[in-house]
Formats: sequence, C-alpha cells, structure tokens
Amino acid sequence: MSTHVNFRSINQLAIPATISGIAEPLLSITDTAIVGNIPVDGLESLAAAGIVGSFLSMLIWVLGQTRSAISAIISQYLGAGKLDEVKNLPAQAIFFNILLSVVILVSTIFIVEDIFKLFEASGKILDYCISYYSIRVWGFPLTLFTFAIFGIFRGLQNTFYPMVIAMIGAGLNILLDFILVYGVEGYIPAMYLEGAAWASLIAQGTMAVLALILLLKKTEISMKLVFPLNKEIKRLILMSLNLFVRTAALNAALMLAVREATILGDRFIGAHTIAVNLWLFAAFFIDGYAAAGNSMGGRLLGASDYNGLWKLAKTIFKYGMVVSLILMLSGFIFYRPIGRLFSNETIVLQTFYSIFYIVILGLPMNTIAFIFDGLFKGLGEMKYLRNVLLSATFLGFIPVLYLGKFLGWGFYAIWIAFVVWMMIRGFALVWKFRQKFRPLVQNA
Repeated sequence: MSTHVNFRSINQLAIPATISGIAEPLLSITDTAIVGNIPVDGLESLAAAGIVGSFLSMLIWVLGQTRSAISAIISQYLGAGKLDEVKNLPAQAIFFNILLSVVILVSTIFIVEDIFKLFEASGKILDYCISYYSIRVWGFPLTLFTFAIFGIFRGLQNTFYPMVIAMIGAGLNILLDFILVYGVEGYIPAMYLEGAAWASLIAQGTMAVLALILLLKKTEISMKLVFPLNKEIKRLILMSLNLFVRTAALNAALMLAVREATILGDRFIGAHTIAVNLWLFAAFFIDGYAAAGNSMGGRLLGASDYNGLWKLAKTIFKYGMVVSLILMLSGFIFYRPIGRLFSNETIVLQTFYSIFYIVILGLPMNTIAFIFDGLFKGLGEMKYLRNVLLSATFLGFIPVLYLGKFLGWGFYAIWIAFVVWMMIRGFALVWKFRQKFRPLVQNA
C-alpha cells in the first residue's frame, strides 16, 4: 500500500480538502471584510463580529471534534477491509452530537449578555454582539452536522464532495453578504451587521442539506438510527472527549487573546480580528495536507503499513512547507492591500500592520503543528494530542501572554504568545511520531 503514497494520491485528497477547509474561515473573513466597511458604526460592528465569531468558533471546534473521531475509525476499518462493521456508527455519533449541541445552544441564549461581558464588551459593541449572536447561533447545530458528514467522507478517502459543498456554501454566503448587509435599493433594506448574520445562517443551512443528500446518494452509510450501539461507540466517545478537552484548551488561548485585545481598546480588537481571521485562513489552507494525512494515515495504520505511514508523514510535511512559504511570500508582498480589504479605519490598519509580520513569520511552525496534528487524529492518538495542547496552553501561551503584558509589550505579547504556543505543539508531535513509528518501520 505504500506505493500509493505519492504526489497524485496525496493531492487528490489534499487539494479538495484545502478548498473545503478554508470555507469556514472564508465565511468569517467575508463577514469581517464587509462588516468592517459598514458606513455606520463600522468599527463597533467589526469588533462585535470578531468577538462573536471567536466564541462561536470555540463552540464549533469543541463539539465538532466528533468529525475527527469518526474519520479515524472509518479510515482504519477501511484499511483493514472491515468497513461493514461500523456502518451504523456515524448515525449514532451524529445523533448524540447534535442533541448535545442543541442543549448548549438553548442554554447560551439565556446568558448571552453575560457571556460577552466576559470578553470586556460593553456599550454599543455589547449590543451588536447580542443581536449578531442571536441570529448566528442557530447555524451552530447545522455546522456540526455538516462537519460530521465531512468526517465520514474523509474516512472514506473522499474529500471531493466536502469541497463541492463548501464552495457552494462560501459562494452563497458572499453573495448574501453583499445583498443583506448593504441592501438593494428599492427592494431590500440594508441590514448591516444583522444582514451578515443572516447570510451566514442561510449558507450553513444550505451546506447541511447538501451534505445529507450527497451522503445518502453517494455512499452506503445510513443515517437511520439503529440499536444496539456499535462496538466502536465507546472508543469514539473517549476519542471525542479527549478532543473536547484539547479543543477547550485551544480555545482558552484564542479567547484569552480576544479578551486581552479588547481590554487594550477598540482599534486593537479590530486589528486582532483581522489578524486572527488571516491566521485561521492560512491554518486551514495548510490543513489540506493535514486532512490527507488524517485520511491516509488511518487507512495505512489499519493495514499495518508502517513504511507507507512513515513515507506519508515525510511527504505531506514537505508539501505543507512549500504551501506555507508561498503564503509567507504573499503576505510580505500584499499585506497592505490585504489590510484595506478588511477596514477603512486608518488607526485599525496601522495597528494591524504593526504585528502582521509576526503572523507571517510563524507560518512554518504552524505548518509543522497542523500537519502532524491531522496525522495524529487519523492514527487515533487523541490522548496525546490532548496532553500536548494542555501543555502548550498552560505552560506556554498563558505564561508568555501575561509575562509580555507585565513587561509592557502590549499587543505584541498576544502574537508572541501564539508563536511560542505553536512551537511547543509542533516539536512535541514530531518527537512523539519519531519515537513511536521509527522502530516499527525498522522492524517491518
């Protein structure tokens, strides 16, 4: 099976995964760019979109980890030639995941003002956060449902259908953003920030419907909930719980960064919103090769092909680094026009430009972390991923953030902390992979 680890087989998964992976940050980037240029209260709207977007991303990332667990199990059973044994697992996993998401959704509605006060939002920004969130939040279970189906397709070594769904969703969101935010004279009134929320919600609903249709039409996976529970449900739950904890720690870092930027002032949260959206866009761009590692890694492990697994890790690392270097070069060349896409506020742009070089220079380290993160998910190493993220956050990111704050580094402290955070994650994953799989390759 190692002969299939080549440029063509990897890119058949990686390129569609890259396109589908950037859909979610593209939705946020579109909202950020369009909202940042609203003629009325553009700065306040931009800040609110950034705060709400960060909070919703936290919820989606925490509960959306079932996608990786489903993908890992399906790909491993596919590699072992035993896919029939887990055909009823996805429906059970998705049902419980969506049920949990609805409980969380309903519970947050009653404390939404208190939630955004924790981010130091107040006055007009707080009001905008509440109105924006009250619409966007209903897309939460829809996105989780879509993500879970993407995980099924990924486990089946198919990233093409998720790409198609994501492209349609992103395109629809961009079109609706322009129509609903700015309005159409004589037909649709300008809804400003709430228009951006409705655009995202409609796009998320469309993607969920398309994902369900393609799953039922193009695979043998059933969405009918049947009992008894699959024998792998316990492992899936344990993997998901480890990823929940891991992602909670990940989002603790992201939320602290938003909170500290908000404390610094409106121009800093505006600049941080632009920077973090671009950071996430680059992350998901690189994540295409992580997705290939996820899909192929699980299948190779299921087939006990350790030589192929070792070759896969080296190859996707090399391709990922090429992509990150291209992104770095593009960032250095186009950073000023990129900034102007998101805001027309000079003070926000000056603040953004002052730290963007840190974002750019950190991309190679991000690549190492993201590539091996995806590979480890495919291998089912969720416990180790959890421990790495906890260590990176509580022994790296948080100490550096508050040390920098104490030393008066201001806005720079946030992004220096991000660099340290990614360094710890990347080096820890590379070390573990070499320790575990090099002996297996030598003995194969």
